[in-house]
Amino acid sequence: MAKKIPLRMCTGCEQAKSKKELIRVVKTPETEIVLDTTGKKNGRGAYVCKSTECLQKAIKTRGLERSLRTAIPKEVVEMLEEEMANFESGEKEGI
Repeated sequence: MAKKIPLRMCTGCEQAKSKKELIRVVKTPETEIVLDTTGKKNGRGAYVCKSTECLQKAIKTRGLERSLRTAIPKEVVEMLEEEMANFESGEKEGI
């Protein structure tokens, strides 16, 4: 029998994809919002495609806020976008 692949929905483009194709945004128990590249951090998570466009879309449509059940301050949004840009450039370099 084939192994079941866990699917998650991107809060930006709302497409279901495998967990490996997405990156997790986590609201930690300390109410800190961070990108979770490992997918193993504690807290409430929401998934976004590994692209800045999807992250911006998720923020604009408030999909991220709904999933994390909290308002996201502007500074945190900027930090997430910066982290995503760094992550994207790292992916392209083959890290």
